[in-house]
Amino acid sequence: MTDDGVRRGYVTQTHTGAVPWERALRGAADVGLDFAELYMDGATERTRLDPNAVESVADEAGLDLLVHLPFVGIEIGSPRNPVREGALAEQRACVEVAAEMGAEKAVLHAGTSAGPPEWDLEEIAPHLLDSVRTLDRFAADRGVEICVENLPGVPFTIHHLDRVFGETEAAATLDTGHARVDGLDAEAIAEFLTERGDRVSHVHVNDAREAADEHVPTGSGTLDFETALAPLREGWTGTVSIEVYTFDFDYVALSAEKLDDYL
Repeated sequence: MTDDGVRRGYVTQTHTGAVPWERALRGAADVGLDFAELYMDGATERTRLDPNAVESVADEAGLDLLVHLPFVGIEIGSPRNPVREGALAEQRACVEVAAEMGAEKAVLHAGTSAGPPEWDLEEIAPHLLDSVRTLDRFAADRGVEICVENLPGVPFTIHHLDRVFGETEAAATLDTGHARVDGLDAEAIAEFLTERGDRVSHVHVNDAREAADEHVPTGSGTLDFETALAPLREGWTGTVSIEVYTFDFDYVALSAEKLDDYL
């Protein structure tokens, strides 16, 4: 934890099975992080996890726990009621497992593959917003905070989060790389955090060499994090995840060092 109370962690890349979830959690502790954000898909999809075992390993490692809810094949914004209801049922089941593991936050992709020319945003948005409200209430009853992540190029992007804030009570996850894809530079990201930081509970530090969703080691890209994350140094007390596509904990450790410098 930084001096100002910001907790630092990382998003596990456990979905491929290349790194077992136990190693992913203990690796976070070895690096000196405060939490792990367990990705609940693929090899760590909810039915492949023992919630009690995950909670036990996290406790032994002295880690807090967050989860990233699945999004591959999940259609919480589908205009087709049976499809949407099935997706909501799956996400509710994931939230229940997350609560059993002791997770405090759950990152949610509020998106859908339904889009133009068949479906425009004004037809899809009500379904997405209703699903966010449903999951937010369901999770809150179980002590888990839903954090809606801005998505790159598809609803809900960084430009739609004000609608999420206005029509739901859910918090947000700000992904820096996704915001950059949608036209925000470091100064604009900082402005968003200054103006809407009260609703941003979680941040994904996603570095890139250009306006792309690359997830290179923190500091090896070209985003000016010193500027982008400046508002987090002014009394903000949320959580920040390094999101790096690597199985090598040396890069996670270096990314953590870089993040500490920015914070």
